[in-house]
Amino acid sequence: MTSGVARVMTDCLLLCCRSCCYSGAAVGDLPSCVHEYMDVYSEVVQPDAAELINSPFGGRYCGPIPPRRRVSLFRTLALAFYTDKNVSTSDLFTGRYSFINDSEYEVGSPVAGSPCSFLVKGAVKPTGVIVSPTYPGAYPKALNCHYQFLGVPGERIRIEFRDFDLFFGGPHCPFDYVKVYDGPDNNSAVIGTYCGQQRNLVVYSSESALLVAFVTLPRTANTQNRGFKGIFEFSNSFTKLDFISKNDGEHIRGTECDQKILSKKESSGFVFSPNYPFPYMPKLVCRYFIYGMQDAQHLERVRLEFVLFDIPKGSKGDCSDGYLKIYLKGQETTDSYDKFDYEMCGEESLPAVVVSDGPRLVMVFSSGELMGRGFKANYTFETEYKVPGTAAPDGSCFFTYRSSSKKSGDFNSPRYPSNYPSGTNCSYLFLTNNNEQVTLIFDNFKIHADSANASVGSYGVVLCQEDWLEIYNVYRDSTEKMVGRYCSTSAPGPIESNRGAIGLKVVLHTDSEGVYSGFKARYSFETAKSIFGDCGGNVSSQESGVMTSPKFPENYDGPTKGQSSVSCNWYVSVRPRFKILLNFERFAIEGDPALRGCPAAVLRIWTDLSSYPKELCGEKGAMDRWEYISTSNTMRFSFIAADKAVGAQGFRAVWTEVQEGPSCDEFQCETSGFCIPDKLKCNLVNNCGADDNSDEAYCGSRMAQTDRPLPPLGLILLLLLPKVAWLS
Repeated sequence: MTSGVARVMTDCLLLCCRSCCYSGAAVGDLPSCVHEYMDVYSEVVQPDAAELINSPFGGRYCGPIPPRRRVSLFRTLALAFYTDKNVSTSDLFTGRYSFINDSEYEVGSPVAGSPCSFLVKGAVKPTGVIVSPTYPGAYPKALNCHYQFLGVPGERIRIEFRDFDLFFGGPHCPFDYVKVYDGPDNNSAVIGTYCGQQRNLVVYSSESALLVAFVTLPRTANTQNRGFKGIFEFSNSFTKLDFISKNDGEHIRGTECDQKILSKKESSGFVFSPNYPFPYMPKLVCRYFIYGMQDAQHLERVRLEFVLFDIPKGSKGDCSDGYLKIYLKGQETTDSYDKFDYEMCGEESLPAVVVSDGPRLVMVFSSGELMGRGFKANYTFETEYKVPGTAAPDGSCFFTYRSSSKKSGDFNSPRYPSNYPSGTNCSYLFLTNNNEQVTLIFDNFKIHADSANASVGSYGVVLCQEDWLEIYNVYRDSTEKMVGRYCSTSAPGPIESNRGAIGLKVVLHTDSEGVYSGFKARYSFETAKSIFGDCGGNVSSQESGVMTSPKFPENYDGPTKGQSSVSCNWYVSVRPRFKILLNFERFAIEGDPALRGCPAAVLRIWTDLSSYPKELCGEKGAMDRWEYISTSNTMRFSFIAADKAVGAQGFRAVWTEVQEGPSCDEFQCETSGFCIPDKLKCNLVNNCGADDNSDEAYCGSRMAQTDRPLPPLGLILLLLLPKVAWLS
């Protein structure tokens, strides 16, 4: 079976050889073929029986499954049939053979020392066919074929694989593969490595040289894949890439004109249509992949603003002849290109500014028959905080929430629920209309803090020294008064802006080490309440009183439907040069300062009106001492429960006018040493503080004659004074 100018192609139509199949062995594979089989040799160099000894073995077949088509690598193909039976049956196998011209397999000038390597020069053969050595027959093992394409300066090479079928050993192609290099040899940059079955595989060189390597593994296992066939073309009419290189873009190897642009941290630049500023060529498709930064420290988005736009509309006034499609989420898979966000064409006006939804933006430019000037657009990488609200125009982490724009909504730390970046300062400003207050409620809270701090609950400037969140009342004269500093998992309690304030400000500070998920919170602008809130009062000219939560000893309630919070504010003042002692007898407010803070309900105590308050929740044990003393003759208390509060018993506290110092003209408490008014002795109320009942001891029969205990301040207001400066 020889021919001077031909190869041999065989098709086995029927195979009925007997076999002995071991468990787990497939018919047609060794060692299952024992009694009758057919051997195939498709790499025989010379038509000599002795040559078979040195020829690679092409496979052994038996059973009912015939081998696939075979094409000889050279000009000889051998079939060997074996049987150990004396009597053979008819039609053991049948097939067809033909002699085919081998000129198609000579892709270019043969390279010495290899039966399947060629040099293709564009000046000699500007177009042609590239085909694997035995296509469409099953390709041999242990091949190492190279197809080197060399054009003249200014040319590029295009290869379109119209059929591609290689053994698939995994996405990294560790066995058989085609590797394409963007240059003349295997030291050039790799465009891609391909195996398995490929569809619509087209590659372009960046310059005038390209190398295609086809390698198959020298293995025992038999494969019957057919290889590949495609067409190639040398041309100087393919898109020139200078419209990419003139900016910070990088050509994506293997494509005609696709490019990617990577952020250099809040960088900016321009993108152009092909051949800009001259008219673009017809029938082009170019993709632009614009990537902002996305890592543990950075997250960006892409802003795109057009400077020039001229893509003529089609005859029907639509974008059927040419368009620019924009994908705000950065679609990168072929099957998602029909899910675009914008389709642009025309020349009358510039398209609107677009901003990506995330760190990636993709553009696809397609030109039809009509030609236009194309487009020029300015891209800017902006830091993306993923915070709802009106962002600062300078791109800083500053967000404003105005009642005039939206009455309620959410806000959160940058990138929540992902970790916030380190080394960041973010501000959130909530501005009310006249006669309004704003309420903030925190639903999730986790700010990085030292582990020692976190173990006891982190609240205040002493404990929160790494990452922290601060809340301020903001006043019309631009002054700010801090409510508190928070970190770890100790969430702030619900907070209402003060009467007289124009809003609240939240500041998140993160240092250079350690990050957590941050916070998620809600805001609500509502009609301003009384200065005392929904309950509470202003008390003076008294020496003592009892303060309780609403409905005590029953559980307090949350706000009525439509309100975000319920609040009670008490303001207490005593005689000058005296102080106020506050002693909690009962205390149970939902929350846990050490584990989760006071997100649903809280009692704030200002022992010093010029400082920020103490924030209380949780439950007081029977033996716990919960006692506070003011720094002056005034004290403020504020109880607030959010709409997510489930209720608890609340609190009962006794406040007393006390005098500190070595001398006492009235009753001096035995244990605490406080000096209290004589009239408070034997009044059925412990006014000396925690663990000191000396004012109620030795009362005897006088107990029956004492004044009745003072009513709770939460129920009766003893005396209302005009509002003074410190109440606001």
